[in-house]
Amino acid sequence: MKAWVLHDIGNLRFENTKMPKPQEHEVLVKVEAAGICGSDIPRVYRTGTYSFPLVPGHEFSGIVAEAGKCVTSVKTGERVGIFPLIPCKKCVPCQKQQYEMCRHYSYLGSRRNGGFAEYVAVPDENLIKIPGNVSFEASAMLEPMAVAVHVMRRAAILQKDIVAVCGLGTIGLLLFLFLQEMLTSGDLKSEKILLIGNKDFQKETALKMGLPENCYCDSRQENVEQWIMEQTNGVGVDVFFECVGKNETLIHAINSAAPAGKVMLVGNPGSDINMKKDVYWKILRNQLTVMGTWNSSFTYDVTDDWHYVMDRLAGGKIDPSPLITHRYPLQELEQGFHIMRDKTEEYIKIMAVPD
Repeated sequence: MKAWVLHDIGNLRFENTKMPKPQEHEVLVKVEAAGICGSDIPRVYRTGTYSFPLVPGHEFSGIVAEAGKCVTSVKTGERVGIFPLIPCKKCVPCQKQQYEMCRHYSYLGSRRNGGFAEYVAVPDENLIKIPGNVSFEASAMLEPMAVAVHVMRRAAILQKDIVAVCGLGTIGLLLFLFLQEMLTSGDLKSEKILLIGNKDFQKETALKMGLPENCYCDSRQENVEQWIMEQTNGVGVDVFFECVGKNETLIHAINSAAPAGKVMLVGNPGSDINMKKDVYWKILRNQLTVMGTWNSSFTYDVTDDWHYVMDRLAGGKIDPSPLITHRYPLQELEQGFHIMRDKTEEYIKIMAVPD
């Protein structure tokens, strides 16, 4: 089969490689759509992965092409999405079904071969069936959608909370999409959702998604904290989602949170995070809740994050397709990697799709 194989840092090649053979509790998935995650760029070009050679890619969906002899949950020909984290099922978090916090996990696309290939072997327990009215492309975005839902649900937003989202990459925009769905369904009756970004393209995308123009702040030109206080009559926001992972945006979050507010951290840090004493004091004196989240819950139960997302996809309540800005055949996917690495074009989600 053909696959993108990472042989060393910066050495990514499209080549023939051995077809995986599913073990007794695995299935062979024929990949129908695979998205490039922002974390794939440093993995390929800067930091490398846990072993070489390795096929990257952890956001993908496809069709069951072959099932191992002990697999009973799915059949050949069924359409599936894939939870990429493979938990050990033995550590303390796993015993509590907190698989996203597994101490000894494996991971498709970083610790074992992933989805930038024609076929990939996947444990049957990591599959979620795709209804017929949900596309492979949307299903390839299940992973980032579930990450956005995870931080949103962990925030336990109250109906009239004022919410801010800082950082409008894939996760930030998907978070806005699900917050909007809460507004539409009546689960959230917030006065406003505030978005903070630093790219004109991100603003244009958010406006097309229904954001009122006065609810957007360009962090390159505005005093973010002053703007938030103006928008909230000097009180601050009840929930601040930090989707960037930088020192300055963490400080904005803490300084902009209302008394007893919540700061939800979901952005991967690009460097060390430091804090001055006066900022730390605000956490104490305003009794802020500062919470970190990573990944998403996949417990095989209808109450987990992945089923939350699938329910809304199947019900037509959520459509992530407008966030797909580039589509390439698998053999041309390196163009997408270069766009994301070199920032030569505006993009949100870049995806490999069949010819």
